[in-house]
Amino acid sequence: MAINFRGIGYALLGVTIFSFTLPMVKLALPAFSPWTLTFGRATLAGVLAICFLGFARIKLPERRLLLPIFVTAGGIVIGWPILTTLALQETTSAHAAVITAGLPLATAILAVFRLHEHVPKTFWIAALIGTLTLVIYALIRGGQEGGSLASNIYLVGAVIAAAIGYAEGAILSKEMPGWQVVSWCVVLMLPLTMPGFFVSLWLGRESHSVSAIPILAFLFTSFGSMYFGFFAWYRGLSELGVAKGSQVQLIQPLLTLLWSAILLNEVVTGATLMAASVVIVCISIVQRLRIVSAKKSLT
Repeated sequence: MAINFRGIGYALLGVTIFSFTLPMVKLALPAFSPWTLTFGRATLAGVLAICFLGFARIKLPERRLLLPIFVTAGGIVIGWPILTTLALQETTSAHAAVITAGLPLATAILAVFRLHEHVPKTFWIAALIGTLTLVIYALIRGGQEGGSLASNIYLVGAVIAAAIGYAEGAILSKEMPGWQVVSWCVVLMLPLTMPGFFVSLWLGRESHSVSAIPILAFLFTSFGSMYFGFFAWYRGLSELGVAKGSQVQLIQPLLTLLWSAILLNEVVTGATLMAASVVIVCISIVQRLRIVSAKKSLT
C-alpha cells in the first residue's frame, strides 16, 4: 500500500511543534504558576481563534457538534495542559517522556473502539515495539529523575486526556477543517479559561519573577502548542486515520529529549540514535498497513 506522505508530513509538523511543549513549560514554570500557564495559554489561543474565525466568517458549529467539541476541549485545552504542568513541578521533561511514549498507543486503542478502525495484528506488534522501545529508553534516560508518585499519576491522567482529545478531535475534523476544530475548542472554553487566567495571575503575582525567557516560552505554548500545532495534527490524523496517524507521534519523546538537552542542558546519550532507528522502522511498518475505518460518522 502506498504511503500517504502528505498526511505524514502534516502529522509530523504537528508532532514537532508539540515536542517543544514540555521543555517550554519547564522554562516558564519559574515565573508562572501551573494554573496561570494552563488558563493563560488557552485564553491567548482563544483570542487568536476569535480573530481567525471572524476573519473567515465561520458560523457557529451545529448543535450536534457541541458535545464532541467540549469533550475534545476537555482533553486538549484543560486536561493535558494542567496535568503535565503540575507534573513538571516535580519531575523533568526527560522523565515525562516515559508517559508521553504511551500516548500514541492510547490514541490508537481509542481509535479502534471509538471510530471502529480495523487494524491488523502487525499494527499492534509494531505499535507495542515502538512504545516499549521509548519507555525502556526513557526509563534508562530519566529513571533517576522519576519524580513523586503524584507527578506520575498526573502524567498518566494527561495521556488519557490527550488521547480522548486527539480521537474526538479527529472525528470532528471529518465534519470541519482541523483549524476550526481547535479554534472552537479554545473559543468555547473562554468562559472558563479567561476568568481562570486572570484570577490565577492575580493570586500568584507575588511569586512571579517574569523575564524574557519564561514569557517567550509561555507564548510558544499559547500559540504553538495550544493552537497552530493542532492545525497540522488534526489534518494529519484526518488523512491517515487516527490509529495510523497517532503512531507518527512515537517520534515526539525523542524530539522532546533533544530539545531538553538544548534548552534545559539535560544530557542525551548516544542511545537516542538506536531508539530513534527502532521507532522510525515501526512507524514505517504502520504507515504501509491498510487500516479500514468502518464508521465515519459521529454516532
